[in-house]
This record gives sequence, structure tokens and C-alpha cells, in this order.
Amino acid sequence: MSRALAGGLLAGSVLLLGAAGIVLMRAEEKTAPVVAEAPPPPPKPHWNSDTLHQLLAAIDASRAEGLRPKDYQREALVTFLAHGGYVGDIEATATSAAHMLAGDYIDGRIKHPSRFDWHIEHSPERLTTLDVDLANAVNNDALPGYLNALLPTDPRYAALRQAYADTPVSEHGRRDAIRASMERWRWMPRVLGDNYVWVNIPTYKLQLYRDGRQAAEHVVVVGAPKTPTPQLSAHVDRIIVNPWWTLPPSVLREGKKYSPAKGYVWQKIGGRTFIRQKPGPMNALGRMKIDMPNAWAIYLHDTPAKSGFAQPMRALSHGCIRVQNIPSLASELYDPAAIDSALETYTMKSLPMRTKVPVYIVYFTAAPDADGKVVTYGDPYDRDARMIAALDGIRYHPPAKPAKPLPKAEAEAVTVNRAVDEPGRAQP
Repeated sequence: MSRALAGGLLAGSVLLLGAAGIVLMRAEEKTAPVVAEAPPPPPKPHWNSDTLHQLLAAIDASRAEGLRPKDYQREALVTFLAHGGYVGDIEATATSAAHMLAGDYIDGRIKHPSRFDWHIEHSPERLTTLDVDLANAVNNDALPGYLNALLPTDPRYAALRQAYADTPVSEHGRRDAIRASMERWRWMPRVLGDNYVWVNIPTYKLQLYRDGRQAAEHVVVVGAPKTPTPQLSAHVDRIIVNPWWTLPPSVLREGKKYSPAKGYVWQKIGGRTFIRQKPGPMNALGRMKIDMPNAWAIYLHDTPAKSGFAQPMRALSHGCIRVQNIPSLASELYDPAAIDSALETYTMKSLPMRTKVPVYIVYFTAAPDADGKVVTYGDPYDRDARMIAALDGIRYHPPAKPAKPLPKAEAEAVTVNRAVDEPGRAQP
């Protein structure tokens, strides 16, 4: 091999080795762990005399919202402001009190409202950023405005607050209804939308809102106390004209006979047998069903039994909501010509909504009327007293119900049984 060729090969080896070395170096650069900068710690509220006074004033203002200032460590803060204390204790107490007050404004004082059959989700995003937002509000001297902005902004809540302020302390029943209703508003979504259906159970009324204003009102029949209508939100999915009615378990348990002469048929669906009623003048849903899918199978519907709409206490149904003059409501939600056409026969027709309309089924025993004056209504499901006890952190003791006299036949049976079981007992 010539010296020149050997030199060339050696040079080539060096170049190849050099190239490999470069590649290896770059691979090492790629696989080297990148140390990310740690995110800055979340801000903490730094309290001073001014912000402590702001917090104390906000705690006192919670009384106007139907809440109790003493639940937000008021006495401890008063003591700190008057006599001082360890900085750590003051800051921990103030932060805890502000956090609790803000959380109650966002999400309600009573947690887990489902125990009151309330299932309206309001997605309190502000709860997820509460710590940071609260610290920024304190540190930027903006605590009062931050706390006030957490409360419901609906004018109906403002009307309740004013009515609560104007109601004498001696009027316990009215004040309790207002307090309970203000708490329920804190459970509500902060934005309802411009167009929606509103059913307030204690008023036995349905109202249609369009562009934020009431456009129509209908009398309704709601669930009886034994089969209460749950509080929920859903969306109108479709309008069914001349619906079939599938009997729910609550109706089947009543043990009534369902005659084929009234349109009842037995059908097997998915291996199960159902009793269903054909469309027609006797159908329990009447001529129309406004469907709004939800976990409780609650919907709005017509009824052949119109007499219930004239009753003063209209908590009479198995849970679903009967609506007086429901074709008029359907025509507000859908093309009126299509509704009229579908009603010309007894053939079932399903009309899917082009735009789904929200429905809110609520329970406000105090609410402003059309003139803005707050009216208190009945409490058909007996919920206010238990809510007030929960708001005040006391144990609820339901009032004793007076014993009802037994029907004559049952009373006679009891007498006979006592004579058999206790032969020495004197008989009345």
C-alpha cells in the first residue's frame, strides 16, 4: 500500500470518527435532562390593619345576605384588632375567615344541596382559583369588591336582599323563607342565558323567558309531597305530539287496573315487559310531551284531567309537570304551524328542537312577582325549616305530626286484636 493511500485512509478514518463524534455529541445534547424552572409559589394574603378592618366589615355585611357573621370568626378578629396578637395567628385566622366567606358566597353556606333534592349544577369555577384570587384581592386592597362580585347578580336575588332588610325581625316565617331562598340562589348558575323555561314549584307556575324578559306564564301541577319533583336543570330536546305513555314504577305500585279499553297495551322491549298507553284523548300525557332528557325522567306534559289546574295547592302529580295550555308553550318554543299540523291527528309525531332551550326547575318559597314585590309562598315539601337549621348550624327537629284517627274498619280490627292478645283488658 502506498504511503499516500494509507494517509488517505487514515484521514478518512479521522473524518468518519469525527463525524460520529459529532453525532454522539448531539445525541447527548438531546437526551440531557432539561431542568425546568420551578413555577413561582402561589401568592399568600398579607394582612394589615386596613385589610383586617375591610374583612371585618365584609363579615358584618354577610348578615344582609341572610348569613351569620359569627360563623366567620368575627369575635377572634375583633380581639386581634383591639389587642393584637401573634402575626402568624392573625394571618391564619383572617385567611381562614375570608376563605370561608368567599366560598359560601360562591357555592352557598349549605354544602351538598342534593340532600334537599337540589341537582342544579352551577360549575363554580371561582372555587378552583379562590386561594389565588383571594390573596390578590387582599394584597391589592380590593377585598370588598372581590367578595361582593361573588354573590348572585340576578335582580331576583337583589329583590330578596332588599325584602330581607325591610322585613321586621318579628316576622320569622317571612324572613326564614327569604333566607332559604337567598341560599338557593347561591346554588344557582350565575348565568342562566337569555332564553329559558323557569318552573318554581312553590308558585305552581311556569314562566318562559325570552331575551331575559318574561314572555309567557302557565299554571302547572307538580309532584305531590310523596313523589316530589326534583330541582334540576335540563334542555328541551324535542316536542312529542300525541305521545305514548310508559307507566313508571311509581304508578305501577299503586296496583290499579289498566284496561285495554283505555288504550293500555303490554309490550316487550329488550326482554322486559312494559305497560304503555296509546296516543288518544284519554292518554295520561294528553296531547303533548315536552321532553328534556335528565337522570330523573322528568318532563313537561299535557293532561286530560284539567281540574287539577284549578286547585289552590297543585302538588298532585307523580313527579312530572303538567302544564296548562301546553300547545301555546310549544308554539313559543317551536314552529307554530308544525305544532298545529301535528295536532290535527292522533298519530305520534316527534319534533326535534333546532336550538335546545334550558329548563330550570327550582324551589323558591320567596320570590318577586311581576311588579318586583317579594311574595312568600307555601312550602309544599316542608324544606325551609330544615334549611334554616342547616344555615344556623343547629340540629333539625321536625315538628310532631298530630295522630290521625284510624278509619272505622281499622279501629274495629285493632279492638278485636287487643281482645285476643289481652283477654283481661276491659273493652271500651
